[in-house]
Amino acid sequence: MNLTATIEGIGFWCRGLPSWDAARAYVRDGTRVDGAPARPSPQLLAPNERRRAPETVAVALEVALAACNAAGRDPRELPSVFASTHGELAITDYICATLADAPRTISPTRFHNSVHNAAAGYWTIGAGCMQAATAISAYDATFAEGLVEALAQLATGTEAVLLVAYDSEAPGPLAAISNSFGLLGAALVLSRTPRAGATTLQLAIEAGAAPASSGPLSTIAGGNGMAPMLPLFEALARHDREARVHAGRNRALRVDLAHAELTRMEAVHA
Repeated sequence: MNLTATIEGIGFWCRGLPSWDAARAYVRDGTRVDGAPARPSPQLLAPNERRRAPETVAVALEVALAACNAAGRDPRELPSVFASTHGELAITDYICATLADAPRTISPTRFHNSVHNAAAGYWTIGAGCMQAATAISAYDATFAEGLVEALAQLATGTEAVLLVAYDSEAPGPLAAISNSFGLLGAALVLSRTPRAGATTLQLAIEAGAAPASSGPLSTIAGGNGMAPMLPLFEALARHDREARVHAGRNRALRVDLAHAELTRMEAVHA
């Protein structure tokens, strides 16, 4: 099966780089955003819900809406794939600690935010989306599996799909088992149809480990559970021709990239 797609829109958020434009500028010339917010503020949610939403929900909705806006796509019309290595670790830590010390005091509100598909649920409700939503976790290969799932949906007839990847910080005892630092999220709107000026990508599985990332985004967010996706976003910012993403033990996902600007240059020299 030929897994290819057009990248119609990109969303990105990490502390210090609150948008894809900010991340791209940082990769290209080291520019940082002054006064960047410490937490996303997803506009799909009402103000009260926005303040109460877990960090994973906030960052997932922030980047998802940004990608849809960049693509010019109606969020209500897009099926989605939500990929998170750990889900909401802060609430998991709270539930475990409360069960050990005072189980009758567990908050129902916090409990319903603990499920792995919480961000997908908030998205479909906030966006008014009735399309299918998939939640994926595959430990450190989560982003690779999410990307494969999104492109498989395109290959089987879906016109466009939203991929959202995110993780937060591991608190308490969880940090010793599933360590993760900071808050990181990114989203791609992917489609089957070529679009003028857009980058296309093609996937291939390779034997062997993906190289360790030492790029600019990794210096900021490399300790996050979703850090394996960063080589792809660095390649997109630099207009590199390929990126390799960790896809499991001794496996890498090679992402071949064809940028519109490069294609025109090659046509001139042909």
